[in-house]
Amino acid sequence: MNATVNSAGNPAESTTAGAGTTVFATVRTALRSVLTSMMPLPRRGGSAALALLPLTERVPAMAEPCRMHPSVYAIEAAVIDWARRTGLRADPGVGFHRMAGRAFAEFDAAAAALFAQWLTWLFHLDDELDEGECPVEVFQGLLTGSARHPLEAAFADLWRVTSARMSDRWRARFAVGLQRQHDACRTEADNRAARRMPTLEEYPALRRGTVGPYLYDLVEPCLRVEVPDWLHDSEPWRQLVDACSDVTAWCNDVASRPKERGDVHNFVVLAMRQLGLGEREATAWVLERIVRRCEDMHTAARRLPLQDLPPKTARDVSKVACAYLAAPRAHLDWLLESARYA
Repeated sequence: MNATVNSAGNPAESTTAGAGTTVFATVRTALRSVLTSMMPLPRRGGSAALALLPLTERVPAMAEPCRMHPSVYAIEAAVIDWARRTGLRADPGVGFHRMAGRAFAEFDAAAAALFAQWLTWLFHLDDELDEGECPVEVFQGLLTGSARHPLEAAFADLWRVTSARMSDRWRARFAVGLQRQHDACRTEADNRAARRMPTLEEYPALRRGTVGPYLYDLVEPCLRVEVPDWLHDSEPWRQLVDACSDVTAWCNDVASRPKERGDVHNFVVLAMRQLGLGEREATAWVLERIVRRCEDMHTAARRLPLQDLPPKTARDVSKVACAYLAAPRAHLDWLLESARYA
């Protein structure tokens, strides 16, 4: 069988070798032309995150920078103090306090500080799994309460503060998210060992796992609220969370591609290899999908059944949803300024 392209732009089977090759070449040329026209020329020596700037013109909610929390320096101090106490690094140039300060700009400093501490822990975990000697089995220690590894001890400290505010149902949901991340990281490790590349269709769900599904559950304890279980299970809420996760994860893929060191678990890399695109065209292809997921996110937010909730609960749910809606621009601002992707 020879490869051609279906209506979605993905490889498909064809029984006509010559025609299939011609169609593939024609569509790929057209795709490159369209995507190239959408992308600005890269700045020499600039951060890869600069490729995300077209989003500010194409997504209304990302047009303006987020307001920074007025207590951002107190948030930074709280993160540095916590990191030193738990044995983790807190490089001010990386600036997790600034990402949290933007996402929680409308809330109290304690909410932003707790979320920034979780971000610090999560990115340490990500780096250890990708570049360090930390085995995937560290998740078992997290789930069982072990404190032998610095990441386990830091997690236990955060968990003590965070879970005390929440119900058993929320704790169980968090544990499910942690297990999902373990399973996704295990899949990535198996892929690397087998030199297997996930397909473009497989990757979004896999990426939602590796990014840490529980990250979105953490908004609730940070704001000292809890979203009803039935709403969590509703289709609009799942769409809101999944779309927000996709947007932030794929933006991160664009910004981090130069430091991936050949790892195929990156949306830009997969588009390059499986669609035959250059890096600039592949980046534009990913940006197009980010734009669509931003639209999905806002559509889902408008469909939340707030009218079915008591007034106070509806206000609490709105706070969580607003934090999700603020996350993509807060994340973009952080990607553009953080030393992590310089």
